[in-house]
Amino acid sequence: MSGSGVGEEIGAQGARVRALAVLRVRGRAAAVALLPAAAAVVLLAGGATGRLTGGSWDAARWIVSGVALVVLLCAAAVAAVIARARPALSPTVEIAERSAPDLYRLVRELAERLDVPAPSSIALTPDCDSWLEDRTHPAHAPADASTKSPGNGAGSPNGPHDPLTPGASPGTHGAPAGTHGALAGTYGAGRRAAPAAPVLVIGSPFLWWMRVAELRAVLAPVVAGTGPASQPDIAAARRFVRGLDATVALAGRKDLGLIRRAASAVIGRIARLMLRACAEHAALMERGVASAASERAQSVDYGLRIVAQEQVGLAYAGWDRLLTRVALPAWRMGRWPSRLDVGVVSALTELSRRDRLAEGFASRLGERPACDLLEEPGAVDEAASLLAARLFHGGPAASGPDWSPVDWQQYPEEVVDRKWRTEAARLHRVLDGMGVRRPARPGDPTADAALPGPTLDRVMDHLAGQGEEAGDTLAAAISAEVAREEAEAAPPAPSAPQPAEAAGDALALRGSDPLPLFPLMPPRTGRELLADHVTAMVCCAAVDTAGAAPGLDWLDGPALLMDGKRRTDLAGGVLSLVEDGDGEPLRQWLAATGVRPEKPVRLV
Repeated sequence: MSGSGVGEEIGAQGARVRALAVLRVRGRAAAVALLPAAAAVVLLAGGATGRLTGGSWDAARWIVSGVALVVLLCAAAVAAVIARARPALSPTVEIAERSAPDLYRLVRELAERLDVPAPSSIALTPDCDSWLEDRTHPAHAPADASTKSPGNGAGSPNGPHDPLTPGASPGTHGAPAGTHGALAGTYGAGRRAAPAAPVLVIGSPFLWWMRVAELRAVLAPVVAGTGPASQPDIAAARRFVRGLDATVALAGRKDLGLIRRAASAVIGRIARLMLRACAEHAALMERGVASAASERAQSVDYGLRIVAQEQVGLAYAGWDRLLTRVALPAWRMGRWPSRLDVGVVSALTELSRRDRLAEGFASRLGERPACDLLEEPGAVDEAASLLAARLFHGGPAASGPDWSPVDWQQYPEEVVDRKWRTEAARLHRVLDGMGVRRPARPGDPTADAALPGPTLDRVMDHLAGQGEEAGDTLAAAISAEVAREEAEAAPPAPSAPQPAEAAGDALALRGSDPLPLFPLMPPRTGRELLADHVTAMVCCAAVDTAGAAPGLDWLDGPALLMDGKRRTDLAGGVLSLVEDGDGEPLRQWLAATGVRPEKPVRLV
């Protein structure tokens, strides 16, 4: 046996040993629950044989039997809750085989090369990660049978003909365990039938940025994990741990009645104790599974995988910048970019150019991109983009009047310009509420105007005239206004999702988890909000009085274009005004660029 095979065997055997340790925790819990019953049986048998007789023994029999009955009922309730608890599913876009036959073929051929069962189906996640997910729990069966991917229901931009459905490919569930070469006998020449193969979840940015060969190399160790997953002891241990985790989450729900909440609290405490007892074994089991899968995958594109891992890191960096700098401003405006995965290609290309890596990546861009493995990449990208908005921002599940898609061509006009003018309008609305007047200037005929028009001069004079105190007051007022608007726009808190709702909403399968599940950035401070609003006011003045234009930078988001070039030197003057009350640097910038701060700007 080769060194790789030995390492794989050791990792798989270690994972199985740890799986048995996890199952022993379950066995010990059952033994503790059965202990009073065993004592009751001994006492009853002693009474029946005439050896344990007398008043004290009769009383002991009644007491111990009663305790045993109560403990058995409680244990049965705990076992039933753990068995029936619905483990959380990762929100994904399900990909049917008919919508990506080439992708399914690639994964199936990869599984054959690795001599492991093929995944039962494929799904996409709007993140830079890939994993296997078990969806065989009985509680998931009704939802999985009817779940449509985000954006496929009523009001979906894709319509009812959208090919993105959760069906599993035929013939991918059944490769029996125990027939996979070196690991036969490790992956389950077992006593029980092998469970259904897990679902392969792929990060959607990988499909657009990576080439086909790179994607295959990255997926090799992931797909290799279906081998250990088919081992019965490992599968049983994973089901047990997921049940405990789901039970603990159930105990934390706030939408239960008083009696159910009290019962769930007790059951959740017991589940938490068992989860703590098996946590280390479960972690080591997963480490062994990963080690075995990695060893097995070394036979497939090992050299290319090293290069592909560099692309994974690059994709993560570009995806993070795209979400936080480009998508987030649009989401806050009630718009969701409908081609995020296309945008990540532009962002990564720009990142490569800025880091002087363009020449190294030019050759690979000529190869076939992995998104060509999809029949309708545009529909997949749109569904993944909407799901990303829900996960990272908490947007609605479907488009509406206040939540509509936006193409990249319309982004500068419909997002950037609108963002600037909305923030400028909010800034002047707050100043109006504070009763801020325009300071008098020599020879200024409008100096006695009570409430001047929306000019940049008004903002600068207020902040520069009173310094830090004025900045703190204005920042607090803007923060309060933003909080009020967000509270008015927020939908009412949903109740616990019903099965019908869960069938049409992937995120409903996570139970009562709040949205967004993965917020991108912490709340902005008052000073940060004030700086954003002053910047927006300057940009509006530049567009209206100096011929500037809103633009999009793939890595930094909204950008001010003057003479077709992005201006990056505005932030310093704004910070001097906001932080120090010094308006002179900003006035010098305005004079150099021809922006007229005394002219009123157009607001929304």
